[in-house]
Amino acid sequence: MADTTTNQSQQAKAPEKAIGNKNEKVGEVVSNKMDKTIVVEVTRRVSHPLYKRIVQKRKKFYAHDEKREAQIGDFVRIIECRPLSKLKRWQLSEIVRKAVQVNVELPADIAAANAAAKKKRKKQ
Repeated sequence: MADTTTNQSQQAKAPEKAIGNKNEKVGEVVSNKMDKTIVVEVTRRVSHPLYKRIVQKRKKFYAHDEKREAQIGDFVRIIECRPLSKLKRWQLSEIVRKAVQVNVELPADIAAANAAAKKKRKKQ
């Protein structure tokens, strides 16, 4: 009787089965203008077969972004999935590093001078 309870508790503690080894890539988001789709550019460094020089090769992948959380410039991890459309075979897994967002604000006096210059150009 005690053996069956320990056997059941071991089964309950057993981890869930892994889905399998899915291909993963890390790259930079270069476009997010489509609906729930991002374009990720993956850069890899390879040795040139003839000249033996290190060369950077780039490839773009279309990935599904359900929550639309990735922005241009973010470094993201994408994983392989079933075909979602003609070009989409990848899914956003996580955002590795967010891009730095820079807001350019003009001081009030420069903004006023620019506005005055625009009005002057319109009158001419």
